[in-house]
Order: sequence, then C-alpha cells, then structure tokens
Amino acid sequence: MAYKHFILVCAGTGCESGKADAIFQNLNTEAKKCGVEKDVEIIKTGCFGFCEAGPIVKVLPEESFYVHVTPEDAHDIINEQILKGKEVDRLLYKGDGEKKSDGITVENIQFYEKQVRVALRNCGYLDPQNINEYIGMGGYEGLEKVLFEWTPEQIIEEVKTSGLRGRGGAGFPTGNKWDFARIAQGSPKYVICNADEGDPGAFMDRSIIEGDPHSVIEGMITAGKAIGSNHGIVYIRAEYPLAVHRLEIALDQAKEYGLLGENILGSGFDFDIEIRLGAGAFVCGEETALIKSVEGARGMPVPKPPFPANKGLWGQPTVINNVETLVNIPVITAKGGAWFTTMGTQGSKGSKVFALTGKVQNSGLVEVPMGATLRDIVFDIGGGIKNGKKFKGVQTGGPSGGILAEKFLDTPIDFETLTANGSMMGSGGMIVMDEDDCVVDVARFYMEFCVEESCGKCSPCRIGTTQLLKILEKIAGGHGEEEDLDKLKTIAQAMGKASLCQLGITAPNPIMSTIRNFEEEYLEHIRDKKCRAGKCKNLARFSIDPDKCIGCSLCAKNCPAECIHPEDAAKYPDKKRPPYRIEQDKCVKCGECMTACKFNAVLKG
Repeated sequence: MAYKHFILVCAGTGCESGKADAIFQNLNTEAKKCGVEKDVEIIKTGCFGFCEAGPIVKVLPEESFYVHVTPEDAHDIINEQILKGKEVDRLLYKGDGEKKSDGITVENIQFYEKQVRVALRNCGYLDPQNINEYIGMGGYEGLEKVLFEWTPEQIIEEVKTSGLRGRGGAGFPTGNKWDFARIAQGSPKYVICNADEGDPGAFMDRSIIEGDPHSVIEGMITAGKAIGSNHGIVYIRAEYPLAVHRLEIALDQAKEYGLLGENILGSGFDFDIEIRLGAGAFVCGEETALIKSVEGARGMPVPKPPFPANKGLWGQPTVINNVETLVNIPVITAKGGAWFTTMGTQGSKGSKVFALTGKVQNSGLVEVPMGATLRDIVFDIGGGIKNGKKFKGVQTGGPSGGILAEKFLDTPIDFETLTANGSMMGSGGMIVMDEDDCVVDVARFYMEFCVEESCGKCSPCRIGTTQLLKILEKIAGGHGEEEDLDKLKTIAQAMGKASLCQLGITAPNPIMSTIRNFEEEYLEHIRDKKCRAGKCKNLARFSIDPDKCIGCSLCAKNCPAECIHPEDAAKYPDKKRPPYRIEQDKCVKCGECMTACKFNAVLKG
C-alpha cells in the first residue's frame, strides 16, 4: 500500500510517560473517523533524542516536527494536516526562533545541526517492533558478509581497522578484545551485551534498545561469529520494562526470519540469544561482577587477570560489550572500518552518544563525533544554561567521573583528554550545572551514591568511600578544617591504588576534580562557613532586603523558630510599615520565609 503520509510518534520511555500511547491511539481513532486511515500510516518509534521537547510527533513527507504534543492534539493533526494539507502551526517547533515557513526542517533545528547519528541512526526513524523496517533501513546487510564472505579473522581485522573502542567507559579496543577471545582456549564461548546502565542521568543504552533492538542483535551475532561463540546473553536491568519488551519482540522476529538459532540463513553458523534481568546494582556494570550475577552469585568483582576474554562466564572465554559498542558493529561491517575512522580524533574514532541533562535548555540524547567540545554540546546543541544562569561545570562519566569547569569548555571530548583533565568518558552521562549548584554538595551526592552501591568486598572501597563521605558531610555542615582537604586527597590516592575494581578506583573523581577546579568554594565552606550557592543547609544564611520588604509579616507568621521581627520603625521613616529582619542565631534554615514572601525580599546566600 502506498501511503500519502507517515506519522511518527516518539514512544521512548520519556514520551510514553507523557501519554505517547494515548496520542498514538487518538491519531488512529481520528484517522478512522475522518476516513483517511488508508492514506496514513501511524508508527510508534523509539526516542527522537530531543527529550526536552517531548512528546514529539513527526509527519512525513512534510517534515513537520511537532513538540509537546498532547492526546487532544491528534484531532488537529489529522483534520488540519492530513485532510486539509495545512500544518498545525501552534505545535511546530520554534525554539530557535525560526518558523516552519522559513524552511526549517529537523536537520537544521539547532539541537540536531551538529549531531552525527551513527549509534542512534535508526532511533526515531523506524518501528522498533517491525523487523522489516530495520531490514529496509539496511539492517542485516553487514551480516551477509559476516556469515558468507568473511572469516573470523577478517571480521576482527575490520573492527580493528575502525578503531572502535568500548563505549561502556573503559575504552578498550573492541577488535583486540574479540581477538583475545577468539584465540583463547575453551568451549563454549559467550557473548554478553551489557545493558546494565546504572549511572544517574544516563539513558543511552535503554533508549537504543527501545528504538533499535535489531542493531544490538546483529552486533551480537557478528561478535559470536568472530570469536566462535554460539550463545549470547543480554544482561539488562529489570527497571527497563519497555526495552525488555521490545527486545523480546525483536528476538522472536529474528528467530522467525532465520537470523537466530541453528544454521543461520543456511550459513552453518549457530547463534542464539537469551535475556537475563539484573536487579539494578550499579557495581554489576563492572564485567566480572556482571558475570557473577549471571552465574547466580552475588554481583561482586573479582581480581583481573585472568580477564573475561580468557576466563569469563562459567570459566569460559567471554566477550562483554555494552549496547552502544554493539550497535556500531553493523555500520562497520556494512560500510567498512575505514569509513568509521573518518570521524573522531587520532585515538578515539567514530561518534559518542551522551545523555545531556541538568541545567541545560535542551536535554536529551546527543550523538557527536569524538573530538567535539563541551561547548558544542552544552551551548550549540543544548542551547545553553536555563533561566539565563551562568555555566558552572559539567559532570561527565557518571558518579565516578569528574566535574569540568568553564575553562574546559573548548577541550575536545575523547577518552584520553577527559582522563587527563580529571574526568572520564564513562558510558556517556553528562550533567550540566549552573551557578546555583554547590560543588561540595554535588561531590557529597555522588559519594553517597558510591557508598550505597559499593559491593563492600574490598576494604579500600568499602571504608574509603565511607570516610570520604563523612569528611564531605563535615565540610558541608560547617565543621570542616583545612586539613580535611589533605585527608580527602590521601584517601583518594589510596583507593586508586588498592581498590579491586573501577568503582573504588574512580569513586573519588568528583571530589578530586572539584578540589582542583573549585578549591576556593571548599575553602569558603571551611574558612568562612559560607556556601555561595546556599545548598549546604547548615551554612545557608537567610536575610531580608529592607528595600523590597513591605512589612506584610508573612515571613514572620510562617517562621517555626519565631526569629523574624520588625525593624525599628524610626530607621525607616519613608516606609508605611518597617521591614523585617531575621535573628541569625535562632534561624533553623528551613526556608519557610523565602517560600512565604511574595516580593522576593528574602535572600539566601
């Protein structure tokens, strides 16, 4: 059937929570009511990436890009655009000041202009629950070479040529890892997809599986052929029900099409994939802890070597790659490793997906060539800081990453550069902070997370994270001493040398990077007992601006400590009622006065 229009409804987790399913249902209902159901195909896609603007609906061939769509808007989309050929102007994206009539398309929306979508190539463009659409977009083309033309050595050589490095955080060369497993002694061998995404603010892997599950499957089959494995496992957290559901559908479809199971497409190669659900432990993102979890034991890391490529699941050679790494494989096999090297820097080839969140105008999934700068992402793609606030820093690499200050905005983003500057690539979380964020409070938050998520197996991590947190709480509480900064550094160094896995080794990164880049704020907390952002409660100071205060007494009436009183009226002869003041020694820092004031007269600093 030749459709005149295609309506793509973003149905990733974010938009689903914004009633994307109801939008989809209403669009179908309106199409039938208007008698145009045979002229339009309405499709649920994966994430468009532009999460700030969701729920998103895109209409083809006009390239109409509708944002913040509600179920009620389905009526106008069908009746105006499909029936009358007139776009619904009020829904069109105009965030950059352009209008659709000015020639704006999805490609020249500011959010997408500097992006290069490789891992995200199919997300938002196809129905993730329809294998035919994946095939129509070139899916499984590379697999034909893998199964019928290339030897395992040739597959690995192509991956080595691409320069692809693991996107899960460590950045180890993927081709080398596969080669180690290929030549390792032992059988059976295993391929594991690590979809245990635990970083706060990170949702890249989840979104890719939701929007393009067949790319993961194709990547795993290719890895299996390369190392001589017939069995794959997707280890995914149970908190990702939509991703799990779509992956299950994709696996069933792949088996139905002869792409999984025995004698795939008559090639003589057998490969199958099963799903294992994780319980959400952050430490299970570490490969040896993940293996223990799959084996049914407590997810705790074990010393390396031996590495999983030599002795992994059930003691057999095992390759573990994360979702983003695997979805790059079908592009490399189809277009060639040399093509992949046309993007990126000398040591970091290809592109990288980041989950851009925090105090930024345009949050969402962003994919840029390696070597793009933080400024490219935060200001050009992200649109800058919300509410006109001043940029303070950006956290890269999740809870174990570092916080980079403004002076790093023009630094190229790649594995080596981020590490050299005290941060890390990690899986791709990127949290933007503004002037209202306190670096001591942020470091405390991440250390609290690491304390909770430490498996406790090794003393340097178990004890070290706890002691670091106690010192940070001491500083945030107004009881810090300058010697505490030296203690933080000493403990961090010990953890880096002695911890069993990367959780303990990198957990101090937020502290060390903020001391390096924002030491003056730590000293303010310690010497001046002041938190410039007002986030550390014990150091917060509430005051009343006498010029703005009209003497209404709302602040005093809502103060549980009864520490707000009117000033001497004689000092303010020009005011009908005297302004109020706060007795600092009695203030409990609850903030009720600021909440009650309707004139912005209460200040926090």
